[in-house]
Amino acid sequence: MEKSRDTNKKIRNRLTITILLILVALVALTAATAAWFTIADHARVQTMNLEIESGKELRIDLYKRRNFEDYVRTLSFRDIDGKIQGEKGFSMATTPLRPVTTANASAFTYKNGRPVSPTSGAYLEFTLHFIADKDLTVHLTSANGETHRDGTEITSKIAGLPQAMRISFTTDGQTWVYDPGLGDTRQQGNLTTFGLRDRRNMKLSKNNSLFRLKAYEDKEVTVHIWLEGTDEKCTDDLKGADYSIKLRFVGMDERYAG
Repeated sequence: MEKSRDTNKKIRNRLTITILLILVALVALTAATAAWFTIADHARVQTMNLEIESGKELRIDLYKRRNFEDYVRTLSFRDIDGKIQGEKGFSMATTPLRPVTTANASAFTYKNGRPVSPTSGAYLEFTLHFIADKDLTVHLTSANGETHRDGTEITSKIAGLPQAMRISFTTDGQTWVYDPGLGDTRQQGNLTTFGLRDRRNMKLSKNNSLFRLKAYEDKEVTVHIWLEGTDEKCTDDLKGADYSIKLRFVGMDERYAG
């Protein structure tokens, strides 16, 4: 009889432990996925600025121009927003980003797998045109220029938002994805994903190199900007968050020490 009681007690203890483990697993699963489907669509861009730094050798524009001199070195929020409004039909200033994900930085989906149209405003898509007056490799850099603070930076009053953001650059069948949370690393896979050092320790290297330019040849680059729904930083804390983006590109020849 006593042995039977001990056996029943052990069974009850095991059952209790099993139930607790299941509950812990469910709580962990909920914590990992809740942000993905409960985040409100209220993340709007405040400012966006694209800077070029390479003496006079490297230029940029939203359209292909006739002559090298017709390209510019700085694009503003108004410039980019105007192009997006003309091509996609919405304004960055009033249309919030929503959490999405992608396997190729081309086709985007919501958590339920439903495709997201580039005209929805859930993510941003636009093209840039690069040109140089000599052969160069284009890098993304967090370092500031000599006269003002213009290094690549994503900022927000909500601390987690910059780490949840992704920016991709696609040209010639290749895609590079800037992940602000990676630091000075580069990951090769279906996509090349990389981060940047902080501006004070920034060094140009193969980790932050993008595409090559040939002298006086226009190169069209497709840019995507999105909130990565699978990132652990993409939580409900981002509700109502505004953000600002600065992208700074540097042109270098092949002789950089990488």
